[in-house]
Amino acid sequence: MLRCRNFLSKATRKKNLKAKTKARNKTSSRRKRESIPKHQHLHEDQEMEDSEEEAEGFSLKASAPSHNYEVQPLGNLYLNPGSINSRNTGLGNLQTLSDELILDILGLLDGTHLGVLAAVSKSFCVFANHEPLWRNLVLDNLNGGFLFNGSWKSTYVGPFYPSFDIACMGASNVKVRDFYSDYLFQSWLCANLDMKPEWLERDNIVRKKGISVEEFVLNFEEPNKPVLLEGCMDNWAALQKWDRNYLLKVCGDVKFAVGPVEMRLEEYFRYADQVREERPLYLFDPKFAEKIPILGSDFEVPIYFREDLFSVLGNERPDYRWIIIGPAGSGSSFHIDPNSTSAWNAVIKGSKKWILFPPDVIPPGVHPSPDGAEVACPVSIIEWFMNFYDATKNWKKRPIECLCKAGEVIFVPNGWWHLVINLEESVAITQNYVSRRNLLNVLEFLKRPNASELVSGTQDRVNLHDKFRNAMEAAFPGTTNQLVQKAEEKKAQQKKLSFWDSVTDSHAGAFKFSF
Repeated sequence: MLRCRNFLSKATRKKNLKAKTKARNKTSSRRKRESIPKHQHLHEDQEMEDSEEEAEGFSLKASAPSHNYEVQPLGNLYLNPGSINSRNTGLGNLQTLSDELILDILGLLDGTHLGVLAAVSKSFCVFANHEPLWRNLVLDNLNGGFLFNGSWKSTYVGPFYPSFDIACMGASNVKVRDFYSDYLFQSWLCANLDMKPEWLERDNIVRKKGISVEEFVLNFEEPNKPVLLEGCMDNWAALQKWDRNYLLKVCGDVKFAVGPVEMRLEEYFRYADQVREERPLYLFDPKFAEKIPILGSDFEVPIYFREDLFSVLGNERPDYRWIIIGPAGSGSSFHIDPNSTSAWNAVIKGSKKWILFPPDVIPPGVHPSPDGAEVACPVSIIEWFMNFYDATKNWKKRPIECLCKAGEVIFVPNGWWHLVINLEESVAITQNYVSRRNLLNVLEFLKRPNASELVSGTQDRVNLHDKFRNAMEAAFPGTTNQLVQKAEEKKAQQKKLSFWDSVTDSHAGAFKFSF
């Protein structure tokens, strides 16, 4: 659960402070203030704002709207002993249920019944108008054929009830007071928080420019370490061409994968320009180059990643390259790339914040299942930053972090956990690949007993291992066996003990004898 106690009161104080400052400045322009210099007033105003910033530690985006129904975090209730939580009075006997459970139940209803329920009480009005409920209805029922209309509820109601006056649905028609709920507050908070400067300061990744392929393999790919590469996409036509106008022109009415639906690029940009939510939809399409061949010709694989052994499968290879487009705040929560592959990600427009943990370090707040088939983590990326980021500062194995800007490429080694958030509207290309350095890891992954659950990007999950190994043998005879032999020799060498290792008890610091 998001720790948002007492946040709304601070954010409200800040907004009120700015409003009062603005009003005072307007009033002062009509008064004679000869006795106090103007710059002194401005200095006092700035000090007040600075003190508020320091007190709260977080700041809302400049364009952040107030919560539709003035929902406040539960901590504010404890600061107002005389207040009664109107959430409970409006729910009746259902007040004992958690907010999460109530929303789960409401998620079983259709739009008509949600609308009826919203008229029962102010509490039900707040719950039934929770935007994620309407988002799910749109994505489940409109199959991508929608034009976002300012809110998910308006987007849903418009096509189904064309004669309905959507303007009447505004929250301003319903006044709700003293409604306290951490769970309902968190979506608004995470959608409207700015990234704190200290979340962006750490940049400890190794950066390289103009290195040879041999140096990349020796220092990064073989030891499985991330690196940010500069200058290796300078010749891409995409860097100069891929603005909105160009993409809209060449893509036309072609639809791209956006979460669970498909949308035309024009529809997606309309959504991205209007939406303000904690988990914005992400355009993430694996077939973009087949759909729009000219896009595939506007870039080329950087020289470091051109050995791609999955290519021996031809059309049967798993999904491996994607175009990625998203607004500020969109991104990917912690995950490991599919099928034990390594990856590269090239930013064409915008910028991204990356956080990476090595395979043996599970990020805080992330809970993978024992078989690796599922991962439980915070609902949104901002929520992870608020609750867990600071804790990593004191870890012995700190994460690798960086800002990846347009024209830069990051290498993500296999098995590394990583989180990515767009700091502005961004366009990128990413590709997963298999080289000789990673071939055995991939084959082992594809052969796991639960491969049918773990393998992704292909319909034939169970047989992918055999198909890949056979195709490798046909294309590169003996290569797999040679790599297996080298791996076994290396493993044996690591286990081999020196004389002193064999006679010294490393735990007790004394000699040991065995006969």
